[in-house]
Amino acid sequence: MTPEKYIKNYIDGVLVPATSGEYLDNINPATGKVYSYLPDSDVEDVEKAVAAAKRAFPDWSTCGLRKRFGLLMRIADIIEQNTEAFAKAESTDSGKPLTMSMGVDIPRAQSNFRHFATAILHFSSESHHVEREAINYTLRQPLGVVGCISPWNLPLYLFTWKIAPALAAGNCVVAKPSELTPMTAFMLSKACMEAGLPPGVLNVVHGLGNKAGHAIVEHDDIKAISFTGGTSTGKLIAQTAAPAFKKLSLELGGKNPVLVFADCNFDDMMVNTLCSSFSNNGQICLCGSRIYVQRPIYDQFKEELVKRTQFLKVGAPMATVTDLGAVVSSQHLEKIQHYLSLAELEGGKILCGGTRLEMQGELEGGYFIRPAVIEGLPLECRTNQEEIFGPVVTIAPFDTEEEALQLANGTVYGLAATIWTQDIGKAHRIAEQIQAGIVWINCWMLRDLRTPFGGVKHSGVGREGGLEALRFFTEAKNVCVKYF
Repeated sequence: MTPEKYIKNYIDGVLVPATSGEYLDNINPATGKVYSYLPDSDVEDVEKAVAAAKRAFPDWSTCGLRKRFGLLMRIADIIEQNTEAFAKAESTDSGKPLTMSMGVDIPRAQSNFRHFATAILHFSSESHHVEREAINYTLRQPLGVVGCISPWNLPLYLFTWKIAPALAAGNCVVAKPSELTPMTAFMLSKACMEAGLPPGVLNVVHGLGNKAGHAIVEHDDIKAISFTGGTSTGKLIAQTAAPAFKKLSLELGGKNPVLVFADCNFDDMMVNTLCSSFSNNGQICLCGSRIYVQRPIYDQFKEELVKRTQFLKVGAPMATVTDLGAVVSSQHLEKIQHYLSLAELEGGKILCGGTRLEMQGELEGGYFIRPAVIEGLPLECRTNQEEIFGPVVTIAPFDTEEEALQLANGTVYGLAATIWTQDIGKAHRIAEQIQAGIVWINCWMLRDLRTPFGGVKHSGVGREGGLEALRFFTEAKNVCVKYF
């Protein structure tokens, strides 16, 4: 299974170009050059996809759990058998190191299918007994046609995170990957065809958010929208979908705090904090971008973080020694550079990094930037309040547990937080009071697919993962039977 120069939509079981015949450039971030083309789809393509999904729904929703289980597991097998091809395509599309695509993105994509294929076999409902009178039981039935819109930072990882539970629950899907990273979604379409997924069960429509994405959100026959992306886009989706009473799952932005207490295991904390700061160039919604360190170890932490950050290798995504590849686009590079300039205007000091890395040869036009550590910024400044989504962290000291909590909760976001301490009582106290949907204690990015995933405040609405995802993609119906 290999990428192709001209990506196609996957509608009604067939690979087809956009109805308009128009294409968009797909740029390799490591070179800055166009290397393939994706369909510039619009409302007509979405209409065809929805019609195909509606035709497929009656059979797919009633074919039985075992059949759906078998097909989803077959898709997972095909992804696993082609891990290297998928990983190379992912790194070419997104600029991330091949080691990350091989070790994280593609394994997680096939795990998503396996997890939800199995989970649906154990998905149960409730019953309620009215003594000597009646029994109530709950049916959880698929919604129908649902829309899944995923971002560019973990392309196949998050695409399958939505599609797998929707299909397992018996829905048919119209999905749109990011226009910046479409290749592995195209390859997934081929995997579905190879696996024998019935036509129309999954439809993948490529294109721009304001055209193809908007058409999915506003379509009357799409009953639910699962979206991962920026908070501003999430607001627009909610404004469109809410008046139509669609179910919404919105996983949005984050400005995640890391709280480092003086009693932490320093070595373990440093290894994990470097990862939580700069993995995937900081382009993970769960990255810790605001690091607060208790004053007795602040200077030691600052010295060590700067030293380790400077040792990180920024370079060619396909090289095994690369720690950070290219950021996803020229526009995103400009955004990161803007925030670095803003940080200095706001009184911050860039301790290391923050400069564009000029590469040679075929990588000369790539979007490479050195990871940056900034100190001296107040909580209220824009650099500490707005999501940068790049290899940029701010650091600051704190004295007390109460101050740490105020700093952690001091933004409109509430996706994730990390706490480093060996005092288990303190860890539990803070975890309870932090305004976040996910709290890690003495670890980062340790994920169990059975657990709920999502944020509070401006970080989103609803939860993904485990039974939460299966509940989202089904409708509860109570049936009351009175005794004769």
